[in-house]
Amino acid sequence: MKSFGCSTNLADGEVLAGCLQAAGYEIVDDVAKADLVVFNTCAVKGPTENRMISVLKAVPRSKKLIVGGCLPLINVKRLRNEVRFDGLMGPAAGEQIAEVTERVFRGEKVIATENAIDAIPHLYLPRRRINPVVSIIPVNYGCLGACAYCCVVFARGRLRSHSVAEIVEQVKKDVIGGTREFWVTSQDAACYGRDKGTNLAELLNAICSVEGDFMVRVGMMTPNLVLDILEELIEAFRNEKIFKFVHLPVQSGDDQVLKRMHRFYSVNDFIRIVETFKESFPEITLSTDVICGFPGETLEAFQKTLELIEKVKSDIVNVSKFFARPRTPAVGMSKDAVSLVETKRRSTAATLLAKNVSYERNQRWMKWKGEVLVDEVGKVAGSWVSRNFAYKPIVMRSKRVLLGKKLQVEVVKVCATYLEGKVRE
Repeated sequence: MKSFGCSTNLADGEVLAGCLQAAGYEIVDDVAKADLVVFNTCAVKGPTENRMISVLKAVPRSKKLIVGGCLPLINVKRLRNEVRFDGLMGPAAGEQIAEVTERVFRGEKVIATENAIDAIPHLYLPRRRINPVVSIIPVNYGCLGACAYCCVVFARGRLRSHSVAEIVEQVKKDVIGGTREFWVTSQDAACYGRDKGTNLAELLNAICSVEGDFMVRVGMMTPNLVLDILEELIEAFRNEKIFKFVHLPVQSGDDQVLKRMHRFYSVNDFIRIVETFKESFPEITLSTDVICGFPGETLEAFQKTLELIEKVKSDIVNVSKFFARPRTPAVGMSKDAVSLVETKRRSTAATLLAKNVSYERNQRWMKWKGEVLVDEVGKVAGSWVSRNFAYKPIVMRSKRVLLGKKLQVEVVKVCATYLEGKVRE
């Protein structure tokens, strides 16, 4: 059982694995040991979809295969043409996985994607956690956007929020179970609760009122839906339990490109939100996203994107090359397409600038001393990844098991994407 893509998809995968275990199946860590392979897929970008197809085609024919996640709803035609599968499900399938698995083992070919776009799994379903320290809570599914480039709406649908009470109850259970860090996640956290007469700020206040020693990371927020709750969000972020980290995807530094993208905010709106957060939290970590080569993006428009990266000094910039996705409005903009060669050149330039800005921003953390939460096993043996109050990743080495511990550290080295630290005894 393996999940790919965003944190919401990872959370969905934890539930799929938990429901399979509850139904009596054993989860193994190697395809060679498995009777059945479940891949919870992502298809947000063209290259991602290509990778998913390659992964699915590599599953041995002797194994039964269930394909879940976003790909079956975004491009089922390609799946049918290129992949040999035994079952199809949409994203957020929840307990449905047990029934589909049982039918597949009986020899049926199961297509269980009907009504998948409206799914919202109960938060109380069993989960097999990827990380015992981190609880990923999808607070809502779907969004209120209409982005011209986005195909995820075909898989995730429109906004469906869990109630504040449901989420708080799950937080309480997880705190008792040892969770030290919560990810408040969704396709767009800023639209949370607008279908239930509440909002993200009210949810954060309720979560932080739960007793216990834990931290909260707030997920991606679309700028236009931040504007009307900005003051409330700032007040909620003042709580010490919330990481001073904000993910605001701008996508372009040019207002005309934003209009073509169907993004309902201006560059100045984005800047105002960033400056408001920085006024209250000078050390806040800012993450943003930009798309290079969107149809109609002129050289002048791209230059404005570079200038914006330089102006706001974003700590993290996720740079993407534009690829037209099936059934999106951007498919019809091909007459204004930017060439693949030029798109790649722009992406390379934006990535280099983002790396330089990130390195410059990280310099201010050199010799910083303070408390961190170790929330991840490092990629190198004996290494651990921790986070400080601004969610900056600080890598340390230790022969001891540090996962879940709070430690005093000092930053001793600065890199573009992370910091290195030593434990202060």
